[in-house]
Order: sequence, then C-alpha cells, then structure tokens
Amino acid sequence: MQLKKNPEADLNKNRNLYFVIGLTLVLGVTWGAVEYKSYERKIDLTNGDMLVDDEEDVPITEQLKTPPPPPPPPPPAPEVIEIVEDEEEVEETVIESTESDEEMVIEDIVVEDDFDDIDVPFAVIEDVPIFPGCESVAKSQRRACFQEQMNKHIRKNFRYPDIAQEMGIQGRVYVNFIISKDGTITNIRMRGPDKNLENEAARIIGRLPQMTPGRQRGRPVRVPFSIPITFRLQ
Repeated sequence: MQLKKNPEADLNKNRNLYFVIGLTLVLGVTWGAVEYKSYERKIDLTNGDMLVDDEEDVPITEQLKTPPPPPPPPPPAPEVIEIVEDEEEVEETVIESTESDEEMVIEDIVVEDDFDDIDVPFAVIEDVPIFPGCESVAKSQRRACFQEQMNKHIRKNFRYPDIAQEMGIQGRVYVNFIISKDGTITNIRMRGPDKNLENEAARIIGRLPQMTPGRQRGRPVRVPFSIPITFRLQ
C-alpha cells in the first residue's frame, strides 16, 4: 500500500534547526540578564526649593510677676555701754562657798538580814528541817529522808472517817502547814472535797513530832510545807 502523506507536512524535517535556534535565544537572554547593570541615582537638592513647614503659632501667655522679697529688718541698735569712772564704787557680788571646812564622816551602814517574818520554802532553804530519825543522815540526803518519814507518819496515823465511808466520799486533801523556828507545827490549812476528810488530814498533821527547825544562813526560819493526802475507798 502506498502512503499518501505530503512530504512537506513532515514535522521532524527541521527539528534540529528549531532546537539550535531556541537554545541560542535562551543563552542570549541569560547572558543579557547576567551582564545587566543598574546605576544609583543621585538627586541634587542644593538648587531645589525646600518646603518649609509652617511654624506653629504659640499663644502668648501673661507672665506673672512675683514681687521681690521684703528687705531684711535692720540690725538692732547696739547697747549703750555705761562707762563708770574709777572713783565710783561698784558693789561686787560675793558668792560664798557652800563647802564646809569640817570633814564629813560617812559611817558604814550595816544591813542585817532580818528573818523574823520571812518564810523560806522547803525547796530552796539551805538547811531543811530535820525529821526525828534523820539526824544521822548526810545533809544532801535530808530532804529525801524528811519526805520518807512524813509518808510513814501519814500511813501510821491514817484512819478513814466512818461517816465518809458510809456516804462513799473519797478524794484528795491538800494540807499546808508551817514548821516554825522552834520546830513545832503551826498554821495547818486544808482544802479537800469533804469537811470530814479535811478534819482527818488536820488530825494526822497535828500529830507530827517536834522537829529541828530549818536554817537559812545559819539562823532558824519558818519553813512552809505542803503535802496531799489521798482518801480512797477499797
């Protein structure tokens, strides 16, 4: 079969030529872009007219005139000095000394400690009262011996009141008393839940023996002492 295509319509006939022409155009445009130079423009403003902003109108204000300060007062007039002639006698003021020619004798005042009306507590007294039976105990152990003998005395003389037992009354009675300067027991005071218990506590303390009085700085003093007595039903 014979082709009927026109040879003039063949598109591949001048393909290589078109390729070379296109490549040349691209290279030319690229070269022109690389070699393109730009120049900085300078504007000369020396000969031109410059616009001047309108000046802002500043309102004129009235200035307050401050009056000048008043002048300082004139200095006081100098005192008139009276000139006294030598012939005129001027009375002189004589200041007599208050010091005495006699020597002052300062006597030493000796203040004696008065323990007649002072109560020294059992916890701070120098020499505690001595309970009978604690005479041979060392001085440092006499407080403990006093407490031990006091507890033995309470247990030995303790007796529960019958009326308190019948009424079921029990509690703790706080007893305060003073060991006087001669060793006797005075000023017994009680505080408890019932009068019968208080009376029994006073009876027990009232049966305490006479003691060796406490001493402060070597002198006998009154020593207050307090102890609780507990009444408890079995």
